[in-house]
Amino acid sequence: MGLMNTANAALDDKAIVAAAEKALADIAVIRTEVGKVIFGQESVVEQTLLAVLSGGHALLVGVPGLAKTKLVTTLGTVLGLDSNRVQFTPDLMPSDILGSEVMDQDETGRRSFRFVPGPIFTQLLMADEINRASPRTQSALLQAMQEYHVTVAGQRNDLPRPFHVLATQNPLEQEGTYPLPEAQLDRFLMQVDVDYPELAAERRILLETTGTQESSVKAVLDAPKLMGIQNLIRQMPVSETVVDAILDLVRSARPGHGNANTDRHVAWGPGPRAGQSLMLTARARALYDGRLAPSIDDIAALAEPVLQHRMALTFAARAEGMSVRDVIAGLVKTLKA
Repeated sequence: MGLMNTANAALDDKAIVAAAEKALADIAVIRTEVGKVIFGQESVVEQTLLAVLSGGHALLVGVPGLAKTKLVTTLGTVLGLDSNRVQFTPDLMPSDILGSEVMDQDETGRRSFRFVPGPIFTQLLMADEINRASPRTQSALLQAMQEYHVTVAGQRNDLPRPFHVLATQNPLEQEGTYPLPEAQLDRFLMQVDVDYPELAAERRILLETTGTQESSVKAVLDAPKLMGIQNLIRQMPVSETVVDAILDLVRSARPGHGNANTDRHVAWGPGPRAGQSLMLTARARALYDGRLAPSIDDIAALAEPVLQHRMALTFAARAEGMSVRDVIAGLVKTLKA
């Protein structure tokens, strides 16, 4: 019986290796296709892709004009997903996203209600400038992002699978905006900070986007293949060392858990969902780099995008001019020591 179990385990390992090699080839083509229209920004592309490959949602934060919308549109095409874009504005209503019931009347005069699905019924939803909508409208996404269905007029309506929300936010303009509540921020697997492009990339942007022809991309995957990769990532082994590193990092980022610096600088820290996010994205990053198991380096690299939107600083830390990034960098140093 023991020999039989060992043989099955070996077969499973071989199947995982074969699936990983195929996924790695697909990821390489995805990166090439995205690189045709998104110049530079390797870490932004990587982190956004990692969020999708992990089966989660991402919040892209950056000033206007840094190709955040372009990246999301490109990913939708390359991954072969149905996609919709919603421009969030202060007058947007929940029904504008979820859909609503309309009354129909047949030839006999009988009336009935029919549900008309909103733009959220797609595989990749781009929520553009998500913090411009009122809290009431923002909360319309809460159930969908966590439970993958929406309830309208008491009826449950399942969303297509896979379902991903890629939202954008401008960090500068705060007039007329409504900051996302902590409960909603926590539903984003990662916060991806989009910075200005480097010189070589910006030169390429100037030369290649102001002519008569623009590069286009083709689909590399489709929904079933993407879900296959997402399932593979969940099966990748994680060593006890890496699990301990995730637990140490997440718990040390919470006040009241024995870290004096955290107690002084952090008002509230990440919950268990942060650890889950690190487990998934670390596996995805390993696969992205052609490895079959994540390492502590993956945890260190992903600490900032996974933790920064799940923490808040104390007044004392803000008075000292500290940022959440500074606190996370200090915790990562301890992790790698």
